[in-house]
Amino acid sequence: MSQSNIKGKIHSIETFGTVDGPGIRYVVFFQGCPMRCQYCHNPDTWSLADCKEELTVDEVLDGFFRNREFYKNGGLTATGGEPLMQLDFLTALFKAAREKGIDTCLDTSGVVFSPANAESFEELIKYTNLVMLDIKSIDPEKHLALTGQKNDNIISFCRFLEERKVPVRIRHVVVPQKTFVKEDLVKLGEFVGSLRNLKELEVIPYHTLGVKKYNQLGIDYPLAGIEDLTKEDLSIAKKYILEGIKKIRSAG
Repeated sequence: MSQSNIKGKIHSIETFGTVDGPGIRYVVFFQGCPMRCQYCHNPDTWSLADCKEELTVDEVLDGFFRNREFYKNGGLTATGGEPLMQLDFLTALFKAAREKGIDTCLDTSGVVFSPANAESFEELIKYTNLVMLDIKSIDPEKHLALTGQKNDNIISFCRFLEERKVPVRIRHVVVPQKTFVKEDLVKLGEFVGSLRNLKELEVIPYHTLGVKKYNQLGIDYPLAGIEDLTKEDLSIAKKYILEGIKKIRSAG
């Protein structure tokens, strides 16, 4: 099958994204994700079996070109779900996009990566301008409890991208009673501070806006009773992370 005929399982497409990479973005939500993050706000993207639409690369890009003027300072972002679950389609999409001069951004957890399958990711990163990578928790066991997956593959993916000088924006959600822990936040700062390809660190306050979707889907919300992170606590969390960054960089 030629790359142009590969079909991706697509949940939805947002034509005017403003928080999914630089500038205004054409945001493609991929169906399927192996993570079960307790605060996920897109639980309807988890199962591949729930795919709403299968599209070819050309069909996805047609929507971009219909509104290309909007994206002259932005580009295309693949998110989900977990786009790396559909690596062949994602690679074909990014390759076609870059050949047409489109800036590409990958929003991922990196969880499906492993050093054993690293070679299969080499082609993708040739066509990737920026990776926005979520680290749910720097502690492996806490990460497992929070997401259903350990974080070793995610850490390995960070190093893989660093070695290949792919710009990365690390994102971390601070959740009361879960990830708002000084020791963990300092360790997270030490890790991200060691990344030579770090372009930006985004610290995100936990919110409960996704609860409505769980109710609509008839799914119990795992973090029921935990309130939104306050602005004050967000500032404290950022301070702890910065402490770790300064510690590792001053030691280097």
